[in-house]
Amino acid sequence: MSILRGVAPFNPDRGTLRGTRTVWGGRARMRTPLYLGTLATIRFNPVIRAFYPRLLNAGQLPKVALTAGMRKLLTILNARMNHCTPWRYGMGS
Repeated sequence: MSILRGVAPFNPDRGTLRGTRTVWGGRARMRTPLYLGTLATIRFNPVIRAFYPRLLNAGQLPKVALTAGMRKLLTILNARMNHCTPWRYGMGS
């Protein structure tokens, strides 16, 4: 079970129409610090630092790649909380 939440995607699809995906649901109080934390991890965390430019090179928009980084950071934090492992610099995930 996931303890941390904050990124809730919304896809406005209707029938065969595919809308632009956005993130507006979830906990806004959690999403704001997660966004700022992801900006820092893009610069300093080796795992997300390699992940972000790979998405940009694949053609993703910067905001979409940042949101994917937010989700990856949440996944890392959830795994650490579930296994009670401390954050160690340079360990990545």
